[in-house]
Amino acid sequence: MRFDIISDTHGYLAPELLRELQGADHIVHAGDICSESDYYCLGRIAPVHACLGNNDGGMAYGRDVKRMTSFVADGIRWQVCHYQERLDLKVCDIAICGHSHRPFIERDKYTGTLVMNPGSTTFPRTTMGPTYGRIITEDGEVISAEIVCLELEP
Repeated sequence: MRFDIISDTHGYLAPELLRELQGADHIVHAGDICSESDYYCLGRIAPVHACLGNNDGGMAYGRDVKRMTSFVADGIRWQVCHYQERLDLKVCDIAICGHSHRPFIERDKYTGTLVMNPGSTTFPRTTMGPTYGRIITEDGEVISAEIVCLELEP
């Protein structure tokens, strides 16, 4: 299964991002969506698992979008929270965060949990430019996890 991971889109889904998301089995959004129409646009591509970010107050994404979102897909336990420090790595296999607009992938040395921040495609804060994440799983195992640099057209 292919999980495309995004965060901090802040009300703008670049056409290049929407093209890249085509074919995803699931989209995971780690908060600061900032647009109900963007949330529903993503849902037309694939099922969306999203959490609220600090700029999502007052948005009506539905009852499944909370400050902390947990789900199971392909036998893997996921947790999604905008803030890395609020993740509970003891109860999940993959943990997704956002907020910093700085991408990273790491394995927690105590739990073995895969932790990812996909960065931001809208307002990146690194020299990598706009980024998102992609995780491929098969039969309950992570096959690959990567940060993808999004090439925006001028």
